[in-house]
Amino acid sequence: MGRIMAIDYGKKRTGIAVTDPMQIIASGLCTVETKTLGDWLKDYLSKESVETIVVGEPKQMDYTDSELGGVITAFAKALHLQYPSIKVERVDERFTSKMAFQTMIDSGLNKKQRRNKALVDEIAATIILQSYMDRKF
Repeated sequence: MGRIMAIDYGKKRTGIAVTDPMQIIASGLCTVETKTLGDWLKDYLSKESVETIVVGEPKQMDYTDSELGGVITAFAKALHLQYPSIKVERVDERFTSKMAFQTMIDSGLNKKQRRNKALVDEIAATIILQSYMDRKF
């Protein structure tokens, strides 16, 4: 059984979260610069067994694509073409950044720590992954 990976794709940074090999626990892994994401994925996927990649699907409140919708759809299609043995799924990611910020507050992080956008992206990816797991299982 391979891991499940979630990607919170952004213009500058991309948050990454993964499950354990038994697909029980979702954990934030890291945040990478979006411009280096392809190389990072190639390296990670050469070392770890991943059976599914979940890509956040940004939607507006009226379910239309957000500003990055087309870019992220193209990214998801490219992932599927480059890694055909890995299933690529999409999950609605509305409110994940707000939920991530609230998680930081609830965790007791101070204002300076909450300004860490990379941490927000990593937590958002974890929320996307947990949402997928809740739906799947």
